Amino acid sequence: MPVILHRLLKGPRPLFRHLSGLQITDHSLHSRTVSTSATENPQNPEPQNTNLPLPRTRTRTPLQTQFETWTQNLKPGFTPADVDAAIRAQSDPDLALDIFRWIAQQRNYKHDSVTYLTVIKVLVVGRRYHQAETLIEEVIAGACDMSLPLYNSIIRFCCGRKFLFNRAFDVYKKMLKSEDCKPTLETYTLLFNSLLRRFNKLNVCYVYLHAVKSLTKQMKASGVIPDTFVLNMIIKAYAKCLEIDQAIRIFREMGLYGCEPNEYSYGYIVKGLLEKGRVEQGLGFYKEMREKGLVPSGSTFMVVICSLGMERRFEDAIGVVFDMLKNSMSPDLLTYKTVLEGMCQEGRGDEAFELLEKWKEKDGSMGDKNYKILLNGLHFVNRE
Repeated sequence: MPVILHRLLKGPRPLFRHLSGLQITDHSLHSRTVSTSATENPQNPEPQNTNLPLPRTRTRTPLQTQFETWTQNLKPGFTPADVDAAIRAQSDPDLALDIFRWIAQQRNYKHDSVTYLTVIKVLVVGRRYHQAETLIEEVIAGACDMSLPLYNSIIRFCCGRKFLFNRAFDVYKKMLKSEDCKPTLETYTLLFNSLLRRFNKLNVCYVYLHAVKSLTKQMKASGVIPDTFVLNMIIKAYAKCLEIDQAIRIFREMGLYGCEPNEYSYGYIVKGLLEKGRVEQGLGFYKEMREKGLVPSGSTFMVVICSLGMERRFEDAIGVVFDMLKNSMSPDLLTYKTVLEGMCQEGRGDEAFELLEKWKEKDGSMGDKNYKILLNGLHFVNRE
């Protein structure tokens, strides 16, 4: 039974009494006539039988009307293209699924990959995730011939649902075994992106790094040429796990695929090197990046500044702070403190106070509160 029919039959306003033939038999008109005639004459002395069942009034709802209209408009011998157009025209995802299910029951008709893909997209947009998952399982079980767009759509859906993460890779393995629907760059992009979303903790990322390595090998073996976005995700995975030499290797290979490193490519390398304590090498990549006119993210700027400050390389750190401010980005309080208070500890308190005033003028978002915190911190360190 279609979803809407089942839902509305259980609800307070039943939509259909009979599905077969889409004909509705309404016996309530006669009951309403009798009931009205009995109550219109208040002088009628005959007692009424109060044990009779109350008349049940049944009217057509907009959903019923739309369902009948679309199903009746499908001419005999309709094709999947006709069905696809009918499903796309529905603004109500439940109605679209009802039409899809009803049509599947008609003789000499079978849904194809196009109609399955369309109804799944309609359901996902309408947030009917459970119904979409049911259809996806039907497809995986062989309900229709597969197509590349349908495979990728299923993987996208599974990657977006936390508890279907493993299912996405099951579908990917089916693609590897298929003859006509091998994984594409889109497929690998979805899978890499899903893996990288789980690299939020250092002790967890090592678990998924093995999957990244395997997926990279399979992508290369299948002849799929990665783009900059995919290569950046691979670089990020290695850098997050502090396997920075492997990250640099991928970085150096980008030209082989016709890709040019961008600010994200450099940013992952710079942060990975600095987190490993390789400050000089990290600063080298930062300078190379800036020479190419690429602007780092705010987090990359601040990692560079703090790393240089902790190494007591204050001249380099100060230069990066001014570079950051020049690009309309502001260091956070900790970054400022690392440089300014570090300078005070090195006996350069007067320079630190002068720098604070200059940075306050250039940093409109510093605010009086942060300025006072920094100023009090400098006074406290200088008294020690």
